[in-house]
Amino acid sequence: MLQQFNNLIDYIETHLTEEISGKDISKIVGLSDYHFKRMFSFMAGMSLSEYIKNRRLSVANVELINGAKVTDVAYKFGYQSVEGFSRAFREWSGFLPSEVAKNKIQKSFPKFTFFIDIRGGISMEFKIEKKEKFHIVGVSKRVPIQFEGVNNDILELAQSITEQQRNEMHQLADLYPHQVLNVSYDYDDGYLEEKGSLTHMIGFATTKDNPFDDLEQISIEESLWAIFPNQGPFPATLQDTMAKIYSEWLPSSDYVIADLPGISFTKHDGPAESVYSEIWVPVKKKEEQ
Repeated sequence: MLQQFNNLIDYIETHLTEEISGKDISKIVGLSDYHFKRMFSFMAGMSLSEYIKNRRLSVANVELINGAKVTDVAYKFGYQSVEGFSRAFREWSGFLPSEVAKNKIQKSFPKFTFFIDIRGGISMEFKIEKKEKFHIVGVSKRVPIQFEGVNNDILELAQSITEQQRNEMHQLADLYPHQVLNVSYDYDDGYLEEKGSLTHMIGFATTKDNPFDDLEQISIEESLWAIFPNQGPFPATLQDTMAKIYSEWLPSSDYVIADLPGISFTKHDGPAESVYSEIWVPVKKKEEQ
Protein backbone atom coordinates (compact mmCIF):
# COMPACT_ATOMS: atom_id res chain seq x y z
CA MET A 1 0.00 0.00 0.00
CA LEU A 2 2.83 2.42 0.79
CA GLN A 3 4.27 1.77 -2.67
CA GLN A 4 0.92 2.68 -4.28
CA PHE A 5 0.80 5.90 -2.28
CA ASN A 6 4.33 6.84 -3.33
CA ASN A 7 3.46 5.99 -6.94
CA LEU A 8 0.51 8.36 -6.62
CA ILE A 9 2.77 11.13 -5.29
CA ASP A 10 5.06 10.64 -8.29
CA TYR A 11 2.06 10.76 -10.62
CA ILE A 12 0.81 14.00 -9.06
CA GLU A 13 4.28 15.51 -9.37
CA THR A 14 4.37 14.93 -13.14
CA HIS A 15 0.81 16.19 -13.65
CA LEU A 16 0.74 19.37 -11.54
CA THR A 17 -0.22 21.54 -14.53
CA GLU A 18 -2.94 19.14 -15.70
CA GLU A 19 -6.33 18.02 -14.42
CA ILE A 20 -5.76 15.04 -12.16
CA SER A 21 -8.49 12.48 -12.75
CA GLY A 22 -10.06 10.34 -10.03
CA LYS A 23 -10.13 7.40 -12.44
CA ASP A 24 -6.34 7.51 -12.86
CA ILE A 25 -5.85 7.83 -9.11
CA SER A 26 -8.13 4.85 -8.50
CA LYS A 27 -5.99 2.69 -10.80
CA ILE A 28 -2.84 3.66 -8.93
CA VAL A 29 -4.03 3.18 -5.34
CA GLY A 30 -6.60 0.41 -5.84
CA LEU A 31 -8.98 1.77 -3.19
CA SER A 32 -12.47 3.23 -3.23
CA ASP A 33 -12.68 7.02 -3.25
CA TYR A 34 -13.88 7.34 0.35
CA HIS A 35 -11.39 4.91 1.89
CA PHE A 36 -8.49 6.33 -0.09
CA LYS A 37 -9.27 9.93 0.94
CA ARG A 38 -9.59 8.82 4.53
CA MET A 39 -6.28 6.97 4.47
CA PHE A 40 -4.49 9.87 2.80
CA SER A 41 -5.93 12.37 5.26
CA PHE A 42 -4.80 10.35 8.29
CA MET A 43 -1.37 9.54 6.86
CA ALA A 44 -0.57 12.97 5.42
CA GLY A 45 -2.29 15.19 7.98
CA MET A 46 -4.16 16.99 5.20
CA SER A 47 -6.60 16.25 2.40
CA LEU A 48 -5.43 15.18 -1.05
CA SER A 49 -6.83 18.38 -2.58
CA GLU A 50 -4.87 20.47 -0.05
CA TYR A 51 -1.66 18.57 -0.81
CA ILE A 52 -2.04 19.11 -4.57
CA LYS A 53 -2.83 22.80 -4.09
CA ASN A 54 0.23 23.25 -1.87
CA ARG A 55 2.51 21.51 -4.36
CA ARG A 56 1.15 23.57 -7.27
CA LEU A 57 1.64 26.84 -5.41
CA SER A 58 5.13 25.81 -4.30
CA VAL A 59 6.19 25.12 -7.89
CA ALA A 60 4.45 28.33 -9.00
CA ASN A 61 6.52 30.22 -6.42
CA VAL A 62 9.74 28.93 -8.01
CA GLU A 63 8.57 29.91 -11.48
CA LEU A 64 7.70 33.45 -10.33
CA ILE A 65 11.16 33.85 -8.78
CA ASN A 66 12.68 32.65 -12.06
CA GLY A 67 10.91 35.44 -13.97
CA ALA A 68 7.66 33.91 -15.21
CA LYS A 69 4.71 36.29 -15.61
CA VAL A 70 1.93 36.11 -13.01
CA THR A 71 -0.72 35.67 -15.72
CA ASP A 72 1.15 32.80 -17.37
CA VAL A 73 1.71 31.01 -14.05
CA ALA A 74 -1.93 31.44 -13.01
CA TYR A 75 -3.34 29.77 -16.12
CA LYS A 76 -0.58 27.16 -16.24
CA PHE A 77 -1.61 25.80 -12.85
CA GLY A 78 -5.32 25.66 -13.65
CA TYR A 79 -6.67 28.90 -12.18
CA GLN A 80 -9.53 30.52 -14.11
CA SER A 81 -8.39 34.07 -13.36
CA VAL A 82 -5.35 35.98 -12.14
CA GLU A 83 -7.45 37.24 -9.23
CA GLY A 84 -8.28 33.72 -8.11
CA PHE A 85 -4.64 32.67 -8.33
CA SER A 86 -3.45 35.78 -6.47
CA ARG A 87 -5.97 35.21 -3.67
CA ALA A 88 -4.99 31.53 -3.27
CA PHE A 89 -1.29 32.35 -3.44
CA ARG A 90 -1.54 35.06 -0.79
CA GLU A 91 -3.53 32.76 1.53
CA TRP A 92 -0.79 30.14 1.11
CA SER A 93 2.36 32.29 1.30
CA GLY A 94 1.28 35.57 2.88
CA PHE A 95 2.41 37.51 -0.19
CA LEU A 96 0.95 38.48 -3.55
CA PRO A 97 2.52 36.77 -6.59
CA SER A 98 3.77 40.15 -7.83
CA GLU A 99 5.59 40.74 -4.52
CA VAL A 100 7.25 37.33 -4.77
CA ALA A 101 8.33 37.97 -8.35
CA LYS A 102 9.75 41.40 -7.47
CA ASN A 103 11.46 40.61 -4.16
CA LYS A 104 12.39 36.95 -4.82
CA ILE A 105 10.53 35.72 -1.72
CA GLN A 106 10.54 31.95 -1.55
CA LYS A 107 8.24 29.59 0.29
CA SER A 108 8.41 25.87 -0.36
CA PHE A 109 6.21 22.86 0.24
CA PRO A 110 8.24 19.68 -0.39
CA LYS A 111 6.96 16.59 -2.17
CA PHE A 112 5.76 13.92 0.26
CA THR A 113 7.24 10.44 0.69
CA PHE A 114 5.32 7.82 2.66
CA PHE A 115 7.12 5.34 4.89
CA ILE A 116 6.43 3.32 8.03
CA ASP A 117 7.87 4.78 11.21
CA ILE A 118 8.32 1.92 13.68
CA ARG A 119 8.35 3.46 17.13
CA GLY A 120 7.57 0.44 19.27
CA GLY A 121 5.95 0.23 22.67
CA ILE A 122 2.36 0.62 21.45
CA SER A 123 0.42 -2.19 19.81
CA MET A 124 -3.08 -2.23 18.36
CA GLU A 125 -5.50 -4.86 19.56
CA PHE A 126 -7.47 -6.42 16.71
CA LYS A 127 -8.82 -9.72 15.46
CA ILE A 128 -9.69 -11.01 11.99
CA GLU A 129 -13.11 -12.62 11.99
CA LYS A 130 -15.17 -14.20 9.23
CA LYS A 131 -18.85 -13.27 9.39
CA GLU A 132 -21.58 -15.04 7.46
CA LYS A 133 -24.05 -12.95 5.47
CA PHE A 134 -26.28 -10.87 7.74
CA HIS A 135 -28.71 -7.97 7.56
CA ILE A 136 -28.84 -4.59 9.23
CA VAL A 137 -32.29 -3.16 9.86
CA GLY A 138 -32.80 0.46 10.82
CA VAL A 139 -33.15 3.97 9.46
CA SER A 140 -30.84 5.76 7.05
CA LYS A 141 -30.08 9.16 5.57
CA ARG A 142 -27.72 10.72 3.02
CA VAL A 143 -25.24 12.78 5.04
CA PRO A 144 -22.21 14.91 4.11
CA ILE A 145 -18.86 13.13 4.16
CA GLN A 146 -17.05 14.41 7.25
CA PHE A 147 -13.80 12.91 8.53
CA GLU A 148 -13.60 14.76 11.86
CA GLY A 149 -15.91 16.22 14.51
CA VAL A 150 -19.60 15.64 15.14
CA ASN A 151 -21.68 15.09 12.01
CA ASN A 152 -24.87 17.00 12.80
CA ASP A 153 -26.83 15.18 10.08
CA ILE A 154 -26.10 11.83 11.76
CA LEU A 155 -27.09 13.36 15.10
CA GLU A 156 -30.40 14.48 13.58
CA LEU A 157 -30.96 10.98 12.15
CA ALA A 158 -30.49 9.45 15.61
CA GLN A 159 -32.87 11.97 17.17
CA SER A 160 -35.52 11.23 14.51
CA ILE A 161 -35.91 7.56 15.51
CA THR A 162 -39.35 6.97 17.04
CA GLU A 163 -40.15 4.76 20.00
CA GLN A 164 -42.01 2.41 17.65
CA GLN A 165 -38.97 2.09 15.40
CA ARG A 166 -36.75 1.37 18.41
CA ASN A 167 -39.09 -1.39 19.56
CA GLU A 168 -39.22 -2.92 16.08
CA MET A 169 -35.42 -2.91 15.77
CA HIS A 170 -35.06 -4.61 19.14
CA GLN A 171 -37.52 -7.30 18.05
CA LEU A 172 -35.31 -8.15 15.07
CA ALA A 173 -31.89 -7.85 16.75
CA ASP A 174 -30.56 -11.41 17.13
CA LEU A 175 -26.84 -10.98 16.44
CA TYR A 176 -23.85 -9.57 18.30
CA PRO A 177 -23.54 -6.89 19.62
CA HIS A 178 -27.35 -6.76 20.15
CA GLN A 179 -27.21 -2.97 20.18
CA VAL A 180 -27.13 0.05 17.88
CA LEU A 181 -24.68 -0.07 14.95
CA ASN A 182 -23.48 2.89 12.90
CA VAL A 183 -23.08 1.85 9.26
CA SER A 184 -21.63 3.94 6.40
CA TYR A 185 -21.80 3.02 2.70
CA ASP A 186 -22.63 4.18 -0.84
CA TYR A 187 -20.04 6.95 -0.96
CA ASP A 188 -20.00 9.66 -3.61
CA ASP A 189 -16.99 9.84 -5.92
CA GLY A 190 -14.79 12.91 -6.08
CA TYR A 191 -11.15 12.45 -5.17
CA LEU A 192 -9.98 16.02 -5.14
CA GLU A 193 -12.64 17.64 -3.01
CA GLU A 194 -13.53 16.94 0.61
CA LYS A 195 -17.20 16.97 -0.24
CA GLY A 196 -19.92 14.63 -1.34
CA SER A 197 -22.15 12.40 0.72
CA LEU A 198 -22.65 8.86 1.95
CA THR A 199 -25.55 6.85 3.30
CA HIS A 200 -25.47 6.41 7.06
CA MET A 201 -27.67 3.79 8.72
CA ILE A 202 -28.42 3.44 12.40
CA GLY A 203 -29.73 -0.04 13.11
CA PHE A 204 -29.24 -3.55 14.46
CA ALA A 205 -27.65 -6.72 13.09
CA THR A 206 -30.07 -9.55 12.37
CA THR A 207 -30.56 -12.83 10.53
CA LYS A 208 -34.25 -11.99 10.02
CA ASP A 209 -35.93 -10.23 7.12
CA ASN A 210 -37.49 -6.89 7.93
CA PRO A 211 -41.33 -6.98 7.99
CA PHE A 212 -41.79 -3.35 9.08
CA ASP A 213 -42.71 -0.56 6.64
CA ASP A 214 -41.01 2.17 8.68
CA LEU A 215 -37.60 0.44 8.72
CA GLU A 216 -35.05 -0.23 5.98
CA GLN A 217 -32.82 -3.24 5.46
CA ILE A 218 -29.41 -3.75 3.88
CA SER A 219 -27.64 -7.07 3.43
CA ILE A 220 -23.95 -7.54 4.21
CA GLU A 221 -22.32 -10.33 2.22
CA GLU A 222 -20.04 -12.91 3.85
CA SER A 223 -16.66 -11.32 4.47
CA LEU A 224 -13.58 -11.07 6.62
CA TRP A 225 -13.61 -8.24 9.15
CA ALA A 226 -10.76 -6.62 11.03
CA ILE A 227 -12.28 -5.79 14.41
CA PHE A 228 -10.66 -3.16 16.62
CA PRO A 229 -11.89 -2.94 20.22
CA ASN A 230 -11.00 0.24 22.08
CA GLN A 231 -11.79 1.70 25.48
CA GLY A 232 -11.22 5.14 26.92
CA PRO A 233 -12.58 8.70 26.83
CA PHE A 234 -15.30 9.08 24.20
CA PRO A 235 -15.10 10.10 21.39
CA ALA A 236 -11.33 10.76 21.50
CA THR A 237 -10.34 7.08 21.84
CA LEU A 238 -12.65 5.96 19.02
CA GLN A 239 -11.36 8.69 16.70
CA ASP A 240 -7.73 7.97 17.60
CA THR A 241 -8.22 4.25 16.89
CA MET A 242 -9.79 5.05 13.52
CA ALA A 243 -6.83 7.27 12.63
CA LYS A 244 -4.35 4.52 13.55
CA ILE A 245 -6.24 1.91 11.53
CA TYR A 246 -5.91 3.99 8.35
CA SER A 247 -2.48 5.52 8.93
CA GLU A 248 -0.61 2.67 10.64
CA TRP A 249 -2.36 -0.70 10.56
CA LEU A 250 -3.67 -0.84 6.98
CA PRO A 251 -0.47 0.30 5.22
CA SER A 252 1.61 -2.33 7.04
CA SER A 253 -0.92 -5.20 7.12
CA ASP A 254 -1.56 -8.06 4.71
CA TYR A 255 -5.08 -6.76 4.09
CA VAL A 256 -6.86 -4.16 1.98
CA ILE A 257 -10.31 -2.63 2.38
CA ALA A 258 -13.17 -4.67 0.89
CA ASP A 259 -16.05 -2.92 -0.87
CA LEU A 260 -18.56 -3.28 1.97
CA PRO A 261 -20.01 -0.87 4.54
CA GLY A 262 -17.90 0.22 7.51
CA ILE A 263 -19.45 -0.52 10.90
CA SER A 264 -18.92 0.66 14.46
CA PHE A 265 -20.73 0.61 17.78
CA THR A 266 -20.26 2.22 21.19
CA LYS A 267 -21.54 1.14 24.59
CA HIS A 268 -22.62 4.20 26.55
CA ASP A 269 -23.25 2.29 29.79
CA GLY A 270 -20.23 3.29 31.83
CA PRO A 271 -18.19 6.30 32.90
CA ALA A 272 -17.29 8.78 30.14
CA GLU A 273 -13.56 8.19 30.66
CA SER A 274 -13.90 4.42 29.99
CA VAL A 275 -16.31 3.96 27.08
CA TYR A 276 -16.08 0.72 25.05
CA SER A 277 -16.30 0.82 21.25
CA GLU A 278 -15.58 -1.49 18.33
CA ILE A 279 -14.69 -0.59 14.74
CA TRP A 280 -15.36 -3.22 12.08
CA VAL A 281 -13.37 -2.81 8.86
CA PRO A 282 -14.28 -5.11 5.92
CA VAL A 283 -11.04 -6.55 4.53
CA LYS A 284 -9.60 -9.08 2.12
CA LYS A 285 -6.14 -10.54 1.80
CA LYS A 286 -3.89 -8.61 -0.58
CA GLU A 287 -3.41 -11.60 -2.88
CA GLU A 288 -7.21 -11.77 -3.36
CA GLN A 289 -7.32 -8.36 -5.10
